[in-house]
Amino acid sequence: MYIFEHKELIKNLVVSDLKTKYSGSVLGFAWSMLNPLLMMIVLFFVFSNVFKSTQENFAPYLLIGITGWRFFAIGTSTAMTSVVGKPGLVTKIFIPREILTISSVISALVSSFLEFLVLIPLLVLMGASLSITFLLFPVFHILYFFIVYGASLALAALYVYYRDLAQIWEVVIQIGFFVTPIVYPIEVIPERFLSYYMLNPVTRLIGIYRDILLKGSLPGFMDITLVIIFGGVLFIFGSWIFKRLSRRFAEEI
Repeated sequence: MYIFEHKELIKNLVVSDLKTKYSGSVLGFAWSMLNPLLMMIVLFFVFSNVFKSTQENFAPYLLIGITGWRFFAIGTSTAMTSVVGKPGLVTKIFIPREILTISSVISALVSSFLEFLVLIPLLVLMGASLSITFLLFPVFHILYFFIVYGASLALAALYVYYRDLAQIWEVVIQIGFFVTPIVYPIEVIPERFLSYYMLNPVTRLIGIYRDILLKGSLPGFMDITLVIIFGGVLFIFGSWIFKRLSRRFAEEI
């Protein structure tokens, strides 16, 4: 498989992406945590009067949702340009082009893991009681990776041909933020719409993160099963789109 055959190249690309992301910044990685923290503060004051009375530990609840959503938003948005952004590796060197996309998503995964490592002590400071269940977080974040990677493969391939996709996806991300239970509890969704609402795999993952980090409870079997299914389907679909469109990448770039 290309991941193992080209692991050194992937490693170098990931390191390069991380260095580029934080180069020239005074605060560096600190922005990765300051960004969701500042957003949480704004959203807390905007929505606290609406949902604080119905949602216990509203501030940690918000921060987990924002941090969880960032992996999908940043991972897919940056990976979308992974092929177009490195034309030399597409036109002059013969390598599996998926390497460009997976290295971008792994870079986002590393940043997301670091954000959650900073998040955990913040949750304690905010009054949340951590349970042993928080050790399950890496397992579910790896499952999340396959969802982000599958979507990113499709987006990266399509972006080579349709550059307007960047603007379209930015709107999709903004809509997705508000149709995912980040700033409100899932209980506010009307029962007749709930089954459709739960088709969003990120909704289930953020719910799982809140279960294991905030409530100290294990996620439901159905949630785990559907996340695995979503991840597998998106990975297969994204890989199929990527392989189908990659034949003319060099010509289009």
